[in-house]
Amino acid sequence: MPAEPETETADGPSPEDRARLEREDREERELVREPDVNQESNRSATRLELFFDLAFVLFVAGCADLLAKNETLAGGAQFAAVVAVGWWAWASTTLYANRFDTDDAIFRLLTLIGMGGVIAMAAAADQVTGPAGTWFALGYVVLRLVLVAGYLRVWRTLPETRKGIRPYLYGHAAGAGLWLVSLMVAAPGRYVLWAVGVLIDLLGPTISARKPDSPPLHMEHLPERFGLFVILLLGESVAATVHGLHDGKWGGGVTVTAAAAFLLSAALWWSYFDLSGGAAKRRLVQEGGERTHQGVHDFYVYAHLPVAISLAAVAVGLEHAIAHGSDSHLSAGTRGVLGAGLAGYLISAALIQGVLSHRYHAVLVWPGLGIPAVAVIMMLDLAPPILVGLCAAVLVAGVVTGVRQHRHGEIKVAKV
Repeated sequence: MPAEPETETADGPSPEDRARLEREDREERELVREPDVNQESNRSATRLELFFDLAFVLFVAGCADLLAKNETLAGGAQFAAVVAVGWWAWASTTLYANRFDTDDAIFRLLTLIGMGGVIAMAAAADQVTGPAGTWFALGYVVLRLVLVAGYLRVWRTLPETRKGIRPYLYGHAAGAGLWLVSLMVAAPGRYVLWAVGVLIDLLGPTISARKPDSPPLHMEHLPERFGLFVILLLGESVAATVHGLHDGKWGGGVTVTAAAAFLLSAALWWSYFDLSGGAAKRRLVQEGGERTHQGVHDFYVYAHLPVAISLAAVAVGLEHAIAHGSDSHLSAGTRGVLGAGLAGYLISAALIQGVLSHRYHAVLVWPGLGIPAVAVIMMLDLAPPILVGLCAAVLVAGVVTGVRQHRHGEIKVAKV
């Protein structure tokens, strides 16, 4: 039967035709909006963010030099504190860009100025307790002031976000103020002010997340950025392999230890991106943006601090182990640094995967069993190739176990 022709009155289309046209127009508008949503959900790191991260590559290297000079409990504590400051400088900048990256000239200039502050911190990281500590503090202040300027810009242009960004604005301003005051205070009071400034600043995300009108985080972009920072940290282990081979003059034990170290680094990469980090991303993307799960992204962000400290320590331990690969054993300091780094990473990965996936039984198997295994290995006075090789074997076995768990549905992940 042929379709009935559209009826038209002297005043235009009939009421039925107008209703149909309006319905089709609404449907067409919905279809037009859909690509915009998909485009936003597929947002990835920008070239400016990647350029900004280059300065943190140098910062992590400076922190590694700091620990390499003093492989003691006191040196480890100082190293962890400096890494924590740099990590928060990076994370707070990332949280701002995640929400308010306009990629215009002002945003780019602010980011590049902040990058200059990171360069100053990187150059002074291994001498933070000496005269260079002044430049370290000034670099951190520059980063805080850049973020204050950015949030003030948002305050002016997006008044509806003011309640949500106020904790960030006040926290960054307080941090900058305390670090500036610290320049007029002698040690150890200076370091107390540094710690208080960072702790106040760290409260921003938690307080903001509990504001009813807090601007939402982009849950696809967030794990990508933190994953890139993990890559940056793992890159230090690869660099450690290169430096260890060079300093060890390519001796037989050195070369074997370097091969085991690279295998260990690859297993760490696989463990994070295909297992723990993937399970965390799955939860973030599925539930992280809902108000009923407002603590999800807070936990995800803060849990990456021990990951950063641990992986940076692993790089230092591997470099020293490779350089002394031809020796009969490693010093207690090197074993302590490498063991603490590996155990710290496995504990952090277990927490991230367990808390965010709620599959605790799988976590107890891996990374859980890897923690005591690494501890036992580090208590043995073994030759470097054997010690690093055993650690690599534990990590590789863990990856194989995790992959099997994933295939059997015991853990569910998303690609990071």
